[in-house]
Amino acid sequence: MGQREGTVEDVVTRWRGRRVLVTGHTGFKGGWLALWLKQLGATVRGYALEPDTEPNLFTVARVGEAVEDVRGDVRDLAELKRALSGFRPEVVFHLAAQPLVRRSYADPLETFSTNVMGTANLLEAVRETPGVRAVVCVTTDKVYRNEGEDRAFIETDALGGHDPYAASKACAEIVTNAYRDSFFSLEKLAEHGVAVATARAGNVIGGGDWSRDRLIPDLVRGVMAGEAILIRRPKATRPWQHVLEPLHGYLLLAEGLLTEPARFARAFNFGPAEEDAWPVERIATKIAELWGQGARWVKDDAEHVHEDHYLRLDASKARSELGWKPRLEIGQGLEWTLEWYRAWQSGAAMREFTLKQMEAYERLG
Repeated sequence: MGQREGTVEDVVTRWRGRRVLVTGHTGFKGGWLALWLKQLGATVRGYALEPDTEPNLFTVARVGEAVEDVRGDVRDLAELKRALSGFRPEVVFHLAAQPLVRRSYADPLETFSTNVMGTANLLEAVRETPGVRAVVCVTTDKVYRNEGEDRAFIETDALGGHDPYAASKACAEIVTNAYRDSFFSLEKLAEHGVAVATARAGNVIGGGDWSRDRLIPDLVRGVMAGEAILIRRPKATRPWQHVLEPLHGYLLLAEGLLTEPARFARAFNFGPAEEDAWPVERIATKIAELWGQGARWVKDDAEHVHEDHYLRLDASKARSELGWKPRLEIGQGLEWTLEWYRAWQSGAAMREFTLKQMEAYERLG
């Protein structure tokens, strides 16, 4: 894993036997992370609601067979405390969230209660659970105040959020910082023993995402159905990256918190190289080209809610301090994504296929 990684065997050694709790393990990114941690030898407990879509990665890749599967809501503090205290993890990855911009317009209160109070509840449960040493709270690239400037955001830029989703994640960053300053300060690390960081990643693609109103799942559903794909904002630019890229960063960040908490207990961006921040129309055209069989897209001229036109992350801090860097160009990431869905469509064993993609990614280092 970058400069801190060494060989694959070194990484396995660092994670073997560690007790790790992952909130949101029934979701897309959480499911990939839970499987990867298990592959690295960790003992993993997941805490999450039922999967939100059908089909879903959790079921298709049999994630529940690899980890201890606990169902619960991060808004339920009592249940969350029991999930942590009964497991006593050393590392916590907090991914449970309401992750969709358009859904946040339809149900803003669910979005704020899950993303803001869910984060506060997680940190409060950590505060009352002995033995936790590292917490990585995952937010989003959309936490920044976006005034439409043509530049990449850095970690010290102002937080903001036009829509309920973005605002809720910016609030989650503020909540995390408040807990770090008030209860998990580095000055008193010897007393509480907990190092907390946040991770801000770009638009994530990869096999197993069936969420509504996300570009890649919508495109995949369209090409599989043989229908023209409707694209809301063809000119909008996003920091696209394969799911394994930010997860690699989260693992490195957790390792940093365990070894050098004073250095890594803060926010980190994980985004692709500048040339991989593609406009939506280029992504859609590439997917149609890769899939073939007459796949095509058309512009959706209906009126839609506000979404930022341009968004890009500067991940130079993760590169210089964690030794993290993207391993897949966006074109490769799209190929891996469509290979995953094609394998699923053909009836392949998807847990094994998912693990093979992880192993291939590790070999790229």
